[in-house]
Amino acid sequence: MNLGEGAAAPRQTTASGVPVARLGRADRSAIGRWFWTVDRPLLLMILVLIGCGLVAVLAASPAASYRYSGGSHQVGELHYFKRQLFWAFMGLAVMIPTSMLSRDWARRAALAGAVLFSVLLAMTPLIGSSANGATRWIGVGAFALQPSEFLKPCLIVTTAWLLALRFEDRNLPTMQVSAALMALICLLLVQQPDYGQTALFGAVWIAQAMLAGLSLPMLAVVIVVAVVGAGVAYLSVDHFASRIDRFFTGTGDTYQIDKALEAFRHGGLFGTGPGEGRVKLQLPEPHTDYIFAVIGEEFGAIACIAIAALILGIVARVLLRLVEEEDPFLFLATAGLVAQFALQSFINMGVSLSLLPAKGMTLPFVSHGGSSMVALSFGMGLLLAFTRRNEYLKKSPYLNRWTVS
Repeated sequence: MNLGEGAAAPRQTTASGVPVARLGRADRSAIGRWFWTVDRPLLLMILVLIGCGLVAVLAASPAASYRYSGGSHQVGELHYFKRQLFWAFMGLAVMIPTSMLSRDWARRAALAGAVLFSVLLAMTPLIGSSANGATRWIGVGAFALQPSEFLKPCLIVTTAWLLALRFEDRNLPTMQVSAALMALICLLLVQQPDYGQTALFGAVWIAQAMLAGLSLPMLAVVIVVAVVGAGVAYLSVDHFASRIDRFFTGTGDTYQIDKALEAFRHGGLFGTGPGEGRVKLQLPEPHTDYIFAVIGEEFGAIACIAIAALILGIVARVLLRLVEEEDPFLFLATAGLVAQFALQSFINMGVSLSLLPAKGMTLPFVSHGGSSMVALSFGMGLLLAFTRRNEYLKKSPYLNRWTVS
């Protein structure tokens, strides 16, 4: 049959007459609009990283269950893998719908989250549970929630919104307000105490503020405050001081980093093979803080390089999209979110390789952890929402009646 110009193509159906779903550019559904505007290469790299994380936790799960059940495997060798698989699905259930939000609604969700999790962070020392000398978790039924993990992406978007207001009215004291907000959050984190997260929050804010035009005198003040704060922590907190001393002098209890480096050496270039690692059984936190060492032992240095390259690819992809961004808020929010992802990755890998002082911080989408996985998924959902593009709408005669944020 000859179709006239502008006529719609016949809709394909199955043998029973059920329409066949087609995700074409003319699809006006919410999923169709999302699929053709989301950054698909970026989404694919994130999904691949999540898949790599599942494989890594599968390798680390027997070691973690062995270590935390006194060598009896009472919780089952795949206990942590099953939990991570659940959290990965939960993360996707958060990330995909979040990435479908318009930019305005994504910002509103982040602002609401910043208020909620700031309150929970303030309440954590009062109602939270303590572990290893720190109070960072709030029990929610059978689960434990870490407010600081969820606050990270929300606060990044909030500070981006505040800093972007400067471009509308230079007289607004938004730089000072955002600095005061960040100082308050850092004080709450120090009370837990969590110095690593404090440094991460502060570093991301400094990056955003510099992009927003932070003056050199104010930058100098921020650096001085950070140095003085680190000095006070070193002199007054034995736990913090011992980690710094071990890193610079190599004295004291260096068991964790010694075992991590031994795992890398044992794995060599190609690794011992899945399930063949032995050093991982002696490695503290093999499924979380030192999962990069488990990857190095069982899959080798090549796998570690591939993970690092994948993370770098995600960062590079976002930075390339930022080159075209003209909206100050979107620029600052996206830059902050990808900076958090990059810095957290660098800290985890750097600690495992003895390039940084020991700090318990997860490797994004790779380490085991419910709060980490879901919070990072929400952050990446925001990132995908902010980087959605609609150039094709200008070219398609089918979609010129509506726009995509």
